[in-house]
Amino acid sequence: MIQHTGSDNHHEIRDAIRALCAEFPDEYFRKVDEQRAYPAEFVDALTKAGWMAALIPHEYGGSGLGLTEASVIMEEINRCGGNSGACHGQMYNMGTLLRHGSQAQKEKYLPKIASGEWRLQSMGVTEPSTGTDTTKIKTTAVKKDGRYVVNGQKVWISRIQHSDWMILLARTTPLAEVTKKSEGMSIFMVDLREAEKTGMTVRPILNMVNHETNELFFENLEIPEENLIGQEGKGFKYILDGLNAERTLIAAECIGDGYWFLDRVTNYVRDRQVFGRPIGQNQGVQFPIADAFIEVEAANLMRWKACELFDKHEPRACPNLCKRVGLQLTEAKRRGRRPTPACSSTAAFGLPANTTWSDVPRDAVYQVAPISTNLIILVVEHPGLQARVEDNRTAGAEDAGFRRGRKRISFRLFASCGTASLRRIRAGTWHPSGPPSSHRASARPLATRGGRVDAAQVGRPGCGASMRRSSGVAHQSCTCTTA
Repeated sequence: MIQHTGSDNHHEIRDAIRALCAEFPDEYFRKVDEQRAYPAEFVDALTKAGWMAALIPHEYGGSGLGLTEASVIMEEINRCGGNSGACHGQMYNMGTLLRHGSQAQKEKYLPKIASGEWRLQSMGVTEPSTGTDTTKIKTTAVKKDGRYVVNGQKVWISRIQHSDWMILLARTTPLAEVTKKSEGMSIFMVDLREAEKTGMTVRPILNMVNHETNELFFENLEIPEENLIGQEGKGFKYILDGLNAERTLIAAECIGDGYWFLDRVTNYVRDRQVFGRPIGQNQGVQFPIADAFIEVEAANLMRWKACELFDKHEPRACPNLCKRVGLQLTEAKRRGRRPTPACSSTAAFGLPANTTWSDVPRDAVYQVAPISTNLIILVVEHPGLQARVEDNRTAGAEDAGFRRGRKRISFRLFASCGTASLRRIRAGTWHPSGPPSSHRASARPLATRGGRVDAAQVGRPGCGASMRRSSGVAHQSCTCTTA
């Protein structure tokens, strides 16, 4: 088995999880996926062993561990070939309740969740018309006679059929009446079984992978006032503690996936004989595997940092680190989880549904969920790469270069000795800015291949991308306009 980076590797946790997962071999999960079922026996075993209560404090019947240890649990499940996506909701939903729930709420919910009597697997945030623009949610909760009356719609809400409670985000103050758009939203604990009888309709969404997710409709659903978590109107801030934990735990799962595939593909290319020798002796097979290992290791290091910041309650730093982990894992999974290199090494033998490789597409959902890769790239902050998005509606008057109904994305790239990552910028037209006019090439559309900038054209006269060098550093500036 490939050894990987870790602060202390948490050997006791890993050994215990591996022993439990050994009772659920590959055939178990293949059968569950074939039947499009829920791995109830596996989740029950994790719960009885206390792993689903890892983040719950000792006084409420839990283990009192931090996000670091919780991430090890999720990683190890996937590294053993399991699917922690069936139960990870209970882990990250704890963040909101633990940090912002009242004492009475903690005493009511946490002991029963720790014992397994109740499951808190679902979080209701996403809506069809808002996506990741969470501050624009339209689901409302109006206070009336000691209760909140909820109306609206949610989508892509997972594990409703296998959870007893859901954390729900709804707007309690209209957007037009708040000074900051992130204000006026509140968090509620929703009794799902009761809600199905009194105003919540569940519509399952059939999808390409075996992942239970749903669309929810609320029509005058009444929620007791005591189910409000924290202060009314502060829910957006509260939900971030759950979402930041979610990003990091899912990153850990993807790391486990990466190591699982690296283990399997390494063994396969060592044993598979073609043309009289193992295919693993060919550098064309070795290099992609080594490349994937490097990416997974880099993501693993970032994971530890994100967990450390979360456990230290450093909210300003943690969200960006969580997103960076997601970005790193997107690239790692692209190389280690998609057909290259794992299934390209197994060729057609990785395609049959009765093989351990057949679950490759299952986690492709993490390319777009829980947050779009494009959005991650957009908000990443780094001393060497700053992406600034300005909207015509708010900043157009300050810049005559804005066009109606358009956004201008300004990138400034700093790359040593001309190794700028132009391949990562998709644009149809570049307008040079920044360097002195004497060094500026005349602006014209760059040649493109398949929607990407043709790097071979950059640097040629009139290419539209300007470059200057100083102190051995290549500076490139551009402004791309997109509809």
